[in-house]
Amino acid sequence: MSPFTHVPNILTGYRFVAAPLLLFCLYPGAETWVSLLGFALYLSAALTDLADGYIARKYKVESVLGKLMDPLADKVLVASVLVMLIPLGRMPAWVAFLILSRELVVTGLRGVAASSGLVIAASRLGKWKSVVQLTALGTLMFPLGVLPIPFLHQIGLVILYVALFLTIWSGIDYFYRFQKVYLNP
Repeated sequence: MSPFTHVPNILTGYRFVAAPLLLFCLYPGAETWVSLLGFALYLSAALTDLADGYIARKYKVESVLGKLMDPLADKVLVASVLVMLIPLGRMPAWVAFLILSRELVVTGLRGVAASSGLVIAASRLGKWKSVVQLTALGTLMFPLGVLPIPFLHQIGLVILYVALFLTIWSGIDYFYRFQKVYLNP
């Protein structure tokens, strides 16, 4: 048995733990050190998203639990940050709504496919969506005024709108692949 057998699931579990902790770090009027702590927590959790899949594939320790929980952990992490960025005035609520709606629809489609024994793997487009989305959220949640980077918030918004475009595009792509595999086998 590989010494890495449980590492991917532990990393996935970390994202589930980090998400509610972020709620305590991302609130209006938070001290700069609290916001930085939240950013560090978010960054570490986002990096586990890259690490868990890599380790699972490299050491051939993929599990059914991991395949189910990994995308859910990603969505919980993203949802916690999306929701908290709204009262901070860092992003429009409609963007969060569209992103969360896409995530719920895709999760539902995955559930329907899985109930029939079908797996529709994440596409390269979906992986790019995740990277850009995680980058946008990290940029938007970083405390303003800490780094001498002008327009950091505006840069984060541009990345967020690119992420929104990729989110919608990958959602349409996922639905197309779902109907192709599930409805027309």
